[in-house]
Amino acid sequence: MFVKLLFQKLLYQKQSEHVVTKTKIVREKIWSKLAHVARPDSRFHLNFSEVIPDFEGSDRATDLLTAERFYRDGSYAFITPDNCLVDLRRRMLEDGKSFVISGYGIYAGFYLIEPDRVPKGQELFAAWLDGLEHFGRKIRLDEIADRGRFDFMVTGASAVSLDGVRFGKGHGFFDLEWGMFTELGIVDDNTPVAAVVHDVQVVEDKLFPSPTDILVDMIATPSGMRRVENRGVRPRGIHWDLLEPEQIDATPPLQDLRRMRGMQP
Repeated sequence: MFVKLLFQKLLYQKQSEHVVTKTKIVREKIWSKLAHVARPDSRFHLNFSEVIPDFEGSDRATDLLTAERFYRDGSYAFITPDNCLVDLRRRMLEDGKSFVISGYGIYAGFYLIEPDRVPKGQELFAAWLDGLEHFGRKIRLDEIADRGRFDFMVTGASAVSLDGVRFGKGHGFFDLEWGMFTELGIVDDNTPVAAVVHDVQVVEDKLFPSPTDILVDMIATPSGMRRVENRGVRPRGIHWDLLEPEQIDATPPLQDLRRMRGMQP
């Protein structure tokens, strides 16, 4: 049994290394194209390893997403803090929808933004990370669990393939968030997950996800909405064996989840 488990772990590591290498190549290729359409971030400029930027035409992509039934019918969602989703977050507040968002990286924990806490005319400021502390409130993982299921999730990406494989900046934040939320039972394979990206960020080549990569259902771009056909099964839970102790120590929500699960700190 020990030999079998060791072989499985080594095989997993080898497969993961291959995926990481392929992802790195695709990500850097896309970044070179993205530089021509991205809107520079005030702090990170065009450093795409630190920020998923806004881009020309993101408002058109947001128009398509907000026309979807899951958006119209939903009232509560998880939205990543990517710059390309500022307009979506603004519209959600104007449409009376609440959302949970992580601070810069998951290390800062989560914030809850509710429309009734945002004065009229301040929705755009509240949609930026700078507005979180003014209009949002910090929310623990157990509080998120108590609020119940997310109606949908929306994320930016460095790149996304037509078969729904999404790559972020390389830190794995969204994968961790998804893993925690599945453990809490507030998202699952039926939860609509959309990516908002520029057309240059869409990869037509066949890509193979790692065991922790999240697959999206649809891809909103300035030129149209692409729907993922035959999406695979999404991962569940946190792969604790893949996390370094330092990473857990630096991530309050992971510590919260361990306490909720009765795991040793």
